Amino acid sequence: MTEARTLDVSHLPPYDISSQAPLWWGQMCIVAIEATMFSIVIAAYFYMRLRMDVWPPPGDQFPHLVLPTVALIPLIASALASYWASEAAKKNDKRGMVWGMVWNVALAGVFFVMRIVEWHSLNFNWKADAQGSYVWAFLGLHSFDYIADLVMTIVLLLIVLSGRYGEKQRLGVHVDSIV
Repeated sequence: MTEARTLDVSHLPPYDISSQAPLWWGQMCIVAIEATMFSIVIAAYFYMRLRMDVWPPPGDQFPHLVLPTVALIPLIASALASYWASEAAKKNDKRGMVWGMVWNVALAGVFFVMRIVEWHSLNFNWKADAQGSYVWAFLGLHSFDYIADLVMTIVLLLIVLSGRYGEKQRLGVHVDSIV
């Protein structure tokens, strides 16, 4: 009989705020799944577009691009605020984490309002034709994605503000910035 092999991991820290953490790798797998999902929707859109002689279909107009382009400003700024919170988590800077998450939530909220206005300003219905379906599907998937991340950030912020702050929460803030 062979003796069972064991691995002594008692010297390892319980939480690691880096790419060594299993939670970080789990989040990266979620990112890969989301990237695949968005790639499929984009590929389907261009497949449909290339199979039609006229685009957009007769009777449709291209959507207005000013508002979605301007909405990129708070969206990108919220990603920078999330990065700021992540860097503060690595340094165990609670104040920096809180401010980063507060700015992230505020800027994501501005983007959310702009997205609602964008939906109301679309000049086609989701069920009118294929173009409408793809645009609405893409906007819906993206909205679901950032709303889920916004909820996660709000929950983390409330936990940190309630005083229940430790290594787990630092790791959560760090991982939250990935998406």
